[in-house]
Amino acid sequence: MKLLLVGCSHQTAEVALRERLAFSPHQAEQALARWRDAFPATEGVLISTCNRVEMYAAADHKGDLPTHRQVAEFLADCQGLNPHDIFNQLFEHSGETAVRHLFTVAASLDSMVVGEPQILAQVKQAYHLAQRQNCAGPLTHDAFQSALRAAKRVAGETRIHEKRVSIPSVAVGDFAQEIFARFDDKVVVVIGAGEMADETLSYVRAAGARQPRIVNRHDARAIDLAAKHHGVAVPWAELDQQLAAADLIISTTGASQPVVTLERYERFKDSRYQRPLIILDLAVPRDFDPRIGDELNVFLYTLDDLQAACQRNRQEREGELPRALSIIEDETARFMTDVYHRATRPIIQQLRSGWHAICDAELQRLYHKLPDLDAAARQEIEQTFERFVNKLLHPPLESLRAEARQGTPHGLLDALKRLFRLEE
Repeated sequence: MKLLLVGCSHQTAEVALRERLAFSPHQAEQALARWRDAFPATEGVLISTCNRVEMYAAADHKGDLPTHRQVAEFLADCQGLNPHDIFNQLFEHSGETAVRHLFTVAASLDSMVVGEPQILAQVKQAYHLAQRQNCAGPLTHDAFQSALRAAKRVAGETRIHEKRVSIPSVAVGDFAQEIFARFDDKVVVVIGAGEMADETLSYVRAAGARQPRIVNRHDARAIDLAAKHHGVAVPWAELDQQLAAADLIISTTGASQPVVTLERYERFKDSRYQRPLIILDLAVPRDFDPRIGDELNVFLYTLDDLQAACQRNRQEREGELPRALSIIEDETARFMTDVYHRATRPIIQQLRSGWHAICDAELQRLYHKLPDLDAAARQEIEQTFERFVNKLLHPPLESLRAEARQGTPHGLLDALKRLFRLEE
């Protein structure tokens, strides 16, 4: 098996290049169709996310693999780019290095946020798309299934995925859920309708919140966001009523002055009857007067609080990296041993079938001399011959397996061919 990887990632290329090379799902379908026509003897899988574009090519023989330049030209041509503009910015990995890279990517150890869970799903989607486009085959199947196994081991045997590292995920998972065990019976109010509000709403909804209320100065954006998250858009004029009813407030506006001053809070605080109130102020500058955090049963968290938690979580994740990388090395070695050992199969099959042919001939000769043997006796003799052949084969096969851990055992294979006059 020969494997080649050509691509770029957030580790190697500026965002401008990644944007120009990025493939939408529809574009990836078209690209794989073109790949099938351009390189019919080569399997191909294209991974395209916001942080990487990577083309994996696999073939039985090196001569069937496209070169680095051909893959670069293919990617450039698909996106209408000049190959000279991108060639030097694309990295290349082959063989064991490419396998290790794929396993590292699938396990989210090469991600911008180490341990983020989305990349594994994206790797699966890329492989399934290649299958549907008839670009995947047995070689990429083995590589990607092994990558998924490596990712599963990293997830199960380390804590690298356990700590949240994004502001919205920490806000909901590490802060809000410390005070409220459930959200399905809570009133959630989101102030603002930008990207931060959008992402935070995803986590709130995943935590069980129903019909979150979105308040924004521009109604149209609030309506769009409410539709996306099964929420309710509320006019800005009703903000105070919503704040009075809220159990959890997430504020994400771009206002230059605090949206809720202490004086404004005091106008409706009595109507809350001292019910617990969590305020996640994710805005810069802050939307809530910090003095509100001193009020009874008010839990006010700002970006500074959340960023400190994110940093602690990120450091804990990085502390798991050595164990995770050790698993990747273990799985890479296991995969490569299988690949090297696979190269010995034709010789082993020839050896086995040749010795069985000799056994069969000797058995026929024996039966001809002993025609009165009953079926039970014949079966016993045949089983004896079978055990004899297997025991003779065992030492050379074990030697081949042992050698395969270091690479394709060309020396042993050549010796077997010469000793037993096997064909290529």
